[in-house]
Amino acid sequence: MKLKIAALCFLSASTLFTACSDKFLELDDKQNLTENTFWSTRQHAMQGITATYAALQGYDGSKWTWFESVYTTLNYKGDDIDNNKNEPYGKNLAAFVNSAEDAGSWSLWATCYTGIGRANQVIAKVPGISVMPENERNQIVAEAKFLRAYNYFLLVNGFENVPLVLAFEKDLAKLQVPQAAKEAVWAQIEKDLTEAEAVLPPSYSSEYVGRVTKGAATAMLGKMFLFQEKWAQAEAKFREIYGKYSLNANYVDNFNGTKENGPESIFEIQWSGDRSVSDERHPFNFEVRPGALDGWELMYPSDWLVTTLKTDKTPGGGYSDRVYGTIFFDDPNSYMWDLGVPASKIPYADVKGSMVRQVYFNKYAYPNDRSGAYVGYNISIIRYADVLLMLAEAANENGKTGEAIGFVNEVRVRSKAAPIAGMNKEQLREHIRNVERPVELSMEWGIRWFDLIRWGRGNTAKMNIKNIMTAHGKPGAKEYVEDKHIRYPIPLKEISVNPLLKQNHLY
Repeated sequence: MKLKIAALCFLSASTLFTACSDKFLELDDKQNLTENTFWSTRQHAMQGITATYAALQGYDGSKWTWFESVYTTLNYKGDDIDNNKNEPYGKNLAAFVNSAEDAGSWSLWATCYTGIGRANQVIAKVPGISVMPENERNQIVAEAKFLRAYNYFLLVNGFENVPLVLAFEKDLAKLQVPQAAKEAVWAQIEKDLTEAEAVLPPSYSSEYVGRVTKGAATAMLGKMFLFQEKWAQAEAKFREIYGKYSLNANYVDNFNGTKENGPESIFEIQWSGDRSVSDERHPFNFEVRPGALDGWELMYPSDWLVTTLKTDKTPGGGYSDRVYGTIFFDDPNSYMWDLGVPASKIPYADVKGSMVRQVYFNKYAYPNDRSGAYVGYNISIIRYADVLLMLAEAANENGKTGEAIGFVNEVRVRSKAAPIAGMNKEQLREHIRNVERPVELSMEWGIRWFDLIRWGRGNTAKMNIKNIMTAHGKPGAKEYVEDKHIRYPIPLKEISVNPLLKQNHLY
């Protein structure tokens, strides 16, 4: 959906639903815009749903907020990432010494509730726009329900104890509500996704590619069931979309902007690179690359991840495509694109003596889809390889280990990794958790840390996260407190305006 993020700025009464800045507002008559006059045309409905998608880029639409606060909060606690200790972004969070005053958890909270607040307006107001065909109104409402569900998915997993607000409110007093039981939040996620799945189309015309599809709702339903260890329901949902998507032939095409919304894509955060209305770019191409190639080195692959990746071999004994696609390391076949115009592929050996670390991430370190210094390629939220591995996990827990191995091998073979065989249920579970998923999905949006917390909260082969962090050499693992750091703190900013909120345990 390479649409400009040019949408209305929703009225809000509290930081719970932080409004977008006026740079997102593109209307002919801003002075006369009111709630009553706005929700009256098809254009208004489109602007409303576009604003709801826009919240995925951060509550304030800033590329810096999106990466240096929201991305870091979702990802830096994982054992696949080692953050640069000289940079402040996510530093306390990654070291498990963060407090309720840190910016990261608030940015995630504000981003999610911004999306929820906008979705609530769309759900309430679009059905009354009588000049639109009913089926189009229903579709836009379904998109909003999906986005509301996704934001609550992030919140209930990240914070666990959150308010459940399903109506847009301008009265501050009505936003001062207590946290809901997590079971109620999960039930609402399921309801929203089920209702969205029933209405959303399987695909869109080229003008609207990137909007939420029926397949995305089905995949998120499967993921929601998986996170609750409802294995049979998860497997059933994933099987509904099995074979309806396909893996990109080249692993790296998931991260370089050349296959946006392509055959492997199920749902992505859309970036256009456009700067005419808002800044539709992000700085990922700088954040991961070494200083020797003009990067900022905000984060690195952890030593554990590098060791695990290097076990991912082809039948001939060489490294798989996803090893080269994930890390830049001392190997004659390892390259990274520089930021020249035009860009050139730089062999590792050419910069080996100029780098402060031996290994860097290669994912998203591409100069494609540039506008000025930064890039506008999309960031995957859920892709088909992830679905195949979640299907394998669910099938394995349902006693179908042989078939589950086949699903894993579909993912492996794409990257020329040797197929696995001969594993029992327990061995395959361990392989999926601590080999296959981190090797395929490392440092991707909201994957590894949420995997760890679901296995830490679950009842199936329950994991002790502190033990995992310690075994995998996570810096700061000794500071990890099992019943504290599995959740983010409720932001102090929110508690200060809503006295009904209770702080999460031990913060």
